[in-house]
Amino acid sequence: MQPITPDAHGLAVLVLTAVALFLFTRDNIPLESSSLAILILLVAGFQLVPYEKAGELVLRPTDFFLGFGNEALVAICALMMVGKALETTGALQPLANVVSRAWSKNPALALVTTLVAGAILSAFMNNTPIVVLLMPILVGASLRAKFPVSGVMLPMGLATIVGGMSTTIGTSTNLLVVGISRDMGMHEFSLFEWVLPVAIVGGVGLLFLWLVAPWLLPDRTPPMADTTPRIFTAQLHVKEDGFADGKTLSEVLAKAGGNLRIDKIQRTESLFLAKLPSVKIQAGDRLFIKDSPENLKHYESLLGATLFNISDNEHPIDEETPLKAEGQQLAEVVVTRGSPLHLRSLAAARFSNSYGLLPLALHRARAQSSQVAGDLNLIRLRAGDVLLVQGTSEAIANLKDSGSMLVLDGTTDLPQTHHAKRALFIMGGVVLAAALGIMPIAVSALVGLGLMIATGCLGWRDATTALSIPVIMIIVTSLALGTALLKTGMAAYLALTFVNMASGLPPPMILSAFLLLMTIMTNVVSNNAAAAIGTPIAISIAQQLDVSAEPFVLAVLFGANMSFATPYGYQTNLLVMSAGGYKFADFLRVGIPLTLIMWLGFSLILPVLYQL
Repeated sequence: MQPITPDAHGLAVLVLTAVALFLFTRDNIPLESSSLAILILLVAGFQLVPYEKAGELVLRPTDFFLGFGNEALVAICALMMVGKALETTGALQPLANVVSRAWSKNPALALVTTLVAGAILSAFMNNTPIVVLLMPILVGASLRAKFPVSGVMLPMGLATIVGGMSTTIGTSTNLLVVGISRDMGMHEFSLFEWVLPVAIVGGVGLLFLWLVAPWLLPDRTPPMADTTPRIFTAQLHVKEDGFADGKTLSEVLAKAGGNLRIDKIQRTESLFLAKLPSVKIQAGDRLFIKDSPENLKHYESLLGATLFNISDNEHPIDEETPLKAEGQQLAEVVVTRGSPLHLRSLAAARFSNSYGLLPLALHRARAQSSQVAGDLNLIRLRAGDVLLVQGTSEAIANLKDSGSMLVLDGTTDLPQTHHAKRALFIMGGVVLAAALGIMPIAVSALVGLGLMIATGCLGWRDATTALSIPVIMIIVTSLALGTALLKTGMAAYLALTFVNMASGLPPPMILSAFLLLMTIMTNVVSNNAAAAIGTPIAISIAQQLDVSAEPFVLAVLFGANMSFATPYGYQTNLLVMSAGGYKFADFLRVGIPLTLIMWLGFSLILPVLYQL
């Protein structure tokens, strides 16, 4: 093998890649901001210090913009929007009905049905809408059948990741790897080219998720899993000559036995009093409190006040209209990337006014406790956060039907419209055209998107919300880094270094080691970043070994999809973590064994299939 000496540009790109991978792991820095910063440094660096060889410009700064027009990115964006049409039209309702009936009759059979259905669906569409579809079913089934939802929610989420590996359109990672490998001179992978190894190895993984994983998971109490109305936020209007009139706050609290929790005291529309023990309560003041309906009525009588429902200040609760749960429901709303609440506060999103729902509490996905300090309406929400809201069944149904947020109440029907069959037919055409080689997936997906919009299955508002700016930016930036690594020779240098470190080992063991490396990387950084950076290196390794590049490209693809061991490795893991009440350790309990099963399986089967 010819020695390769990295130059200054290659070393700079390597350092920038390391910085990028570090920034991508920082939860407090938006992914799109990190991606844009790296892209700017890359473009500016090659503009100020041109990369030339023999007097010729090898890499132009504008070459890094080509990712925005990359065929894989076009296909990913189009499929995101096509998948959104299936979600908003309720096209998967028949499957939801089958799964729901199975849970009510035979939970053991229902679990394997759910796992297989999730895996098959994820082979043809993005995992997120599938998890969105199945999570309310599992929550509702667990409440009716009295089994812990934590035993089934995580296996379901991981099954969709396993299924997503099996086709070129299963995940954005797959499309990215296929596109990069094609641009580097490899043949065009067909839709089902590697379905056989995934079916064999993934089948063993699904058996593990069905038979073993539920036993490894401790019973967790999902945050706010009880959908029966429990806690109300209300106002006590202090009446003239009532007990509270003229009393200090400490006297009012003592009268209530020390159990009354007063959030704030409002005197006028714009004046709120400090909650000091010595502050005097006057007639007309409103005490904002939270408690059960029974306790609220008790405090009303005890303090000589009138109870107002906070969501209807004009209609006091009295003997004729007591505070009851009829018509009211509690629901869990999970904040997802791209939803109107993501990285915004409830006040900024005008949540209550827009949806007619009252936020009661917040569970933070990445905090040890669900307790939240400060005004709930002013907290900046993150992906995976769970809001407990109260409202009419109609308001909750409208929120779910809008498709803009993930509602986990499990009490209302999934959306279904007369466009559902039409959307399924179009999606089938997209898949069939790509599978038969009639047109590339980027073309068929774009045609499918146009048909979805033209036939009314998808509106432009829903189409644009389906696009994820973080996903787009990290793909473009990762493609730019991959191009820089390749053109500067750094990819070949890293490949040679890896081969030299594994010198003496046969190619199958080198392949296995590289697959493990990609698996570890994808659980630390974004799977798309791992795929875009790893693919050029994989092809270079194959060239150094003088063997077929296909198994090494598939090692990148499979490794970059194995985001099993951490809740932050994949977006759906965060949703599952919140809804199932899981802790970080739960992902390790199930994710590490599943990762080892898949790694060993692919390490054995890829060399056999590709004759390494």
